[in-house]
This record gives sequence, structure tokens and C-alpha cells, in this order.
Amino acid sequence: MTHPSRSGGQILVDALKIHGVDLAFGVPGESYLDVLDALHDSSIRFIVNRQEGGAAFMAEAYGKMTGRPGICFVTRGPGATNAAIGVHTAFQDSTPMILFIGQVGLDFADREAFQEIDYRRMYGQMAKWVAQIDRAERIPEYIARAFQVATSGRPGPVVLALPEDMLVSMAAVADTRRYHAVQASPSSFQVDTLRAMLAQASRPLLLLGGGTWTAQACADVQRFAEANALPVACAFRFQDLLDNFHPNYIGDVGIGINPKLAARVRDCDLLIAFGPRLGEMTTSGYSLLASPVPLQSLVHIHPAAEELGSVYQADLMINSGAPQAAAMLAAMAPVNSESWRHSAAEAKAELAEYQQQPPIFTDGGAPLDLWQLVQQLMAAVPKDAIITNGAGNYATWAHRFYRYGGMRTQLAPTSGAMGYGVPAGIAAKIIDPQRTVITFAGDGEYMMNGQELATAVQYGAGVVIIVFNNSMFGTIRMHQERGYPGRVSGTSLHNPDFAALAQAYGAHGEVVETTAQFGPALVRALEHTRTRQLPAVIELRYDGNLITPNATLTTIRAMAQKEKDR
Repeated sequence: MTHPSRSGGQILVDALKIHGVDLAFGVPGESYLDVLDALHDSSIRFIVNRQEGGAAFMAEAYGKMTGRPGICFVTRGPGATNAAIGVHTAFQDSTPMILFIGQVGLDFADREAFQEIDYRRMYGQMAKWVAQIDRAERIPEYIARAFQVATSGRPGPVVLALPEDMLVSMAAVADTRRYHAVQASPSSFQVDTLRAMLAQASRPLLLLGGGTWTAQACADVQRFAEANALPVACAFRFQDLLDNFHPNYIGDVGIGINPKLAARVRDCDLLIAFGPRLGEMTTSGYSLLASPVPLQSLVHIHPAAEELGSVYQADLMINSGAPQAAAMLAAMAPVNSESWRHSAAEAKAELAEYQQQPPIFTDGGAPLDLWQLVQQLMAAVPKDAIITNGAGNYATWAHRFYRYGGMRTQLAPTSGAMGYGVPAGIAAKIIDPQRTVITFAGDGEYMMNGQELATAVQYGAGVVIIVFNNSMFGTIRMHQERGYPGRVSGTSLHNPDFAALAQAYGAHGEVVETTAQFGPALVRALEHTRTRQLPAVIELRYDGNLITPNATLTTIRAMAQKEKDR
């Protein structure tokens, strides 16, 4: 039914409500004032961020957690360029997201007016669809298409530009119906073929990753793995697709992969890659699988047809969403798994060995044992706690040693974006305030979006942020020592007192310098977030020489120098 005449901003907000939007993130701008006015009387909660990069990261985290597009509003020019990092993350992570950007009026277009950018050119390679809505009466059509594109096939970001004069113009236009995401499904022939390949295998391995997953899809793929005694690994930063305590879970295939798990991937005779793109991080630089024709028999299941065969020519390529394929695999008659029935238990034992206290801490020489910290954290938080992190070596402690409890207990960027962890943690707590949320953040990582702590305080988001302060950009320093031993350049940091800074924002903050101090500090932080509904920051001050669980900077430097001296 056609409504009476409404402004463009009102039509847009009404359309968002039709498509189920309950939260939006953003930084206000004069270029979309009519949208802000329409939000005033709306049921949609608008979270005001401190920087557009943080807003875009929060919208991306929303998309990961809910499976529905995260909504972000930013102003033109500087706002749009700041938000690009979240769009790039959503694209590489296959996360549904819609970014709305205020734009100069149509009467000023193509004159390089104040803050004007051609967003089709700017975002063309990092979004599924980029468009500009020039006429208010077409807003419902564009919004419906945006939701459809963001959620169908391989999920991803959509960018829509909103000219100022279009938003204030009036139009009498009908609303659309709510979107319905579309996914392909396997054919019965493909499922039969996969079963036949599995029956012929002697060393199969199931690898999970990618987008479109739901709780039911995770339950179905678990049934498939159990029925066929399959060892299950998870791709880089998709460790929460199977409960890590499950006997069939054998570890993550990503940065810092367990060498024994890497050997299992290389030596398996059937790899069922369910969902991941098989990109650089998941394949250890395309070394675990030969390209373009792998030595292993490969089944690749992915929601985007264009992804299949793009790098690896699989023996069986199935274009399907995760729920559709998982349901059919769960219903598949099990095969005789006698030849590999001990494989999962053996690989699980290898994982347990890999997760033991690393040698750099066993001599008791380090005042702050980061491995012990993770053990104490796991003992203190519920199994469904959400762990977030951005990029940096500090994340290794979460990826390698923390055991994720299942679907949507991990929020981390496969794009490798720094600055993600803090806004993602705050968004997670806003979206699901009853759950415990812990953010791992390096000192460099925290300083990129730490200002969003003000957002957490404003909206009562009681996230616990653990800042790993080693006074350096650790990952870059590690690579620097490998390639240019002893020549430190551009990687040292002078940091603030993170605990005092947190207190200045109105959060709880304290410093931990020894292992014994961490447990009590964590209890206080969790209690503060529970009773006060406010964030807490625990700053870990530790020796930057402890750069990885496997090697110190001193060891890395010595090995590199020895190699150079040959």
C-alpha cells in the first residue's frame, strides 16, 4: 500500500524497520540529518560512535553475531574513508553489512564539492554492490535489494550513497516486503558423490569455515562428523563452528598452525572444505594444498559459485549455503569409518599436547605467564563467553590456547585488521548484554580504536578488555628481527597508562604485572561489568621478548643473524 508523502529519510528508516533492523551504528553528519530525524521516533536504536572505523567494525560484528546485515551510517568524504576498513573486513570475512553514506546534493554532483567522493569507484572492489539513490521514491527498492545482495550467496557488504537533497525530498511510495536470503543447495547426486568419495578414503579430514552458518547448521555438521567419525578442523578465525571440547575437534588451520595438524592436512587423502575460501591464511600461504590441482582429493562446498575453482580445482565442487548442505550431510547414510575411526582421537591428543604450557614459561623466569592467564580466564568465564580480538601476535594466546564453546563465541577479523577487537567486543555486549564478553587487544591494537571505550560507557556495555602491553608493534617487530636482525626501526611504542586512561573514561582499570595478580584482577573486572554494567580494562605489562609461544625475540634474532652470517 502506498503511504502518504514522506521524506526520503523517513522512507529509508521505515524500510529498515520492515527488514528487521533493531540496531544501527554510526557517527552523525550533516549530510544525512533527515535520517537522524527519522530515527528519533523509531524503534531502531542508534549507537553513536567516536570514529567511523569503530562504527563500521561494530556493524561488521553485528553481522557476524546475528547473520543479519549490520547497519552503519557515516557522513561523506572523511567519514566514508574512515569506514572503509570495516567494509574491507566484511568483504574478506563474508559478513553481511550495509553502509549508508551521506552524499553531496545532486545539484553539486561531479564538481568535487565539499567532501565529495565517487563511492562506486572508491568501494567498487571491496563491496558486493555499490550504488547511489538519486530519487526518494526508489528508496524501498534499493534497500530491499541491498539486504538481498548482502545476505544471498556469499554474504558481504553493500554500500549505498544518500544525496542530501534526495533525503529531504518528499515522495508517496509503497513499501516492499521483507527480504529473504537465497542460498543454493546441493543436489542429491552431489551428496551421493561425496559419500562415495568418503567411502573410498582412508584419511579424510573435514575443514569448516566461511559464512552463512547458523546454530542449526553447526549442529547438523556436528551430526555428520560424529556419524562418520571425522576429525574436524576449523579455518583461520572460524574456531567457533564446532565446540572445541568436542572429541572430533582437532584444532585450527591458520597462522601458527600445529605442525602435526598441518601434516594431517597435507597427508589426508580426502579434504572436505566446507565453507572456507581456502585463502592464504587457511592454506599457510597456499602450501597445505598444491595449486591449482591439490594432491589430496578435494570437496569444496561454498555459497559463491564464482569462488569454486577460482584457486583450487576441486574433485567435487558444491555451490551451497551452510544450512542447506549441512542438513543434507546430516541426513546422509554414514559410511564405514573403520579405517580412520581412531584418527580424531589421535589428532585430539596432538592438539592437547600443542596446547600445553610452552617452554618459554616452564622455567618460571617470566613474571607474567600468558599461558597461565588463558587457563585462569577459561576457568573464570562461562562456556558461551564471547572472545574478540584484532590483529597482532598477542592474539596467538587466544587462538592457540583458548577453547571456544561453539557458535558465535569468537569474533575476529580474517582480514587481519588492527583496531577490530575493542569495537567488536563493545558491539557484542550491546547485542547480547547477558553474555560475558572478553576482548584481547595488543597495545598498538587498542590505541587504534580505544576511544570506543567512551561508547561502551555511554551505552552500559560491560566488556572486559585485556590489553597486552609490550611497548611495540609485536608482529612487525618479529618479522623485522627475522629479516633485519637487531635493526629496530618504526616498531617501538610509548604508551599511556591504560588503566588510568580507562578510569578517565569512567571504566574500571588496573595494571597486572605478575601471574598471581591476574586472577584477582579478573574477578574484580567481571564483577564490575556485572554489577555496574560498565567496561573494565586490565593492562598486562610484560616482557616484549616473549613474542610467541614458540620463540623469543632474542632467539629469532640469533637465528636470523646466524643465517645471514653463513
